[in-house]
Amino acid sequence: MLKEFQEFISRGNVMDLAVGVIIGAAFGKIVDSLVNDIIMPIVGAVFGGLDFNNFFLPLSSTVTATSLAAAREQGAVFAYGSFLTVVLNFLILAWIIFLMVKGVNSIRKRVERQPEAAADAPPPADVALLTEIRDLLARK
Repeated sequence: MLKEFQEFISRGNVMDLAVGVIIGAAFGKIVDSLVNDIIMPIVGAVFGGLDFNNFFLPLSSTVTATSLAAAREQGAVFAYGSFLTVVLNFLILAWIIFLMVKGVNSIRKRVERQPEAAADAPPPADVALLTEIRDLLARK
C-alpha cells in the first residue's frame, strides 16, 4: 500500500491531480481541525504538554516572547512548529486522497473485467447446437 501511495504521489496523471485539488479543497478544513484540535494536542501531551504551533526559534535578539504570535510582532522567527503542523495536514490529506483514488481504480478494474468474464462464458445451448450444425454442413 505504501508503494502504491508513493507511485500515486510521483505520478503526473492529470485526472489524479484534478481529484486531489477538488478533494483537497473539500477536506482542507476538516483535516486542519483534525490536526490542530485532536492530533497535535495529543502529541503535545506526549511531549510534556507543549503546543507545536508555538515552537519557534527567534532570528532577532529583540524577540523575547514565548508565544509565536507575540514573537512575530517583535521580529523575525523561524516557526518550525507551524511548519510541522502544515506538513502533517498535507500527509493526512494526501493519504485520504490516495485511498479515494485507490478505491476508484479498483472499481474501474472490476468494471473492465466484467465484459471479459461475459465473453469467456460458454454460449447458450441453442447457439452451440447451431454452431455444430454449421460446422457439419461446412465439412460436406
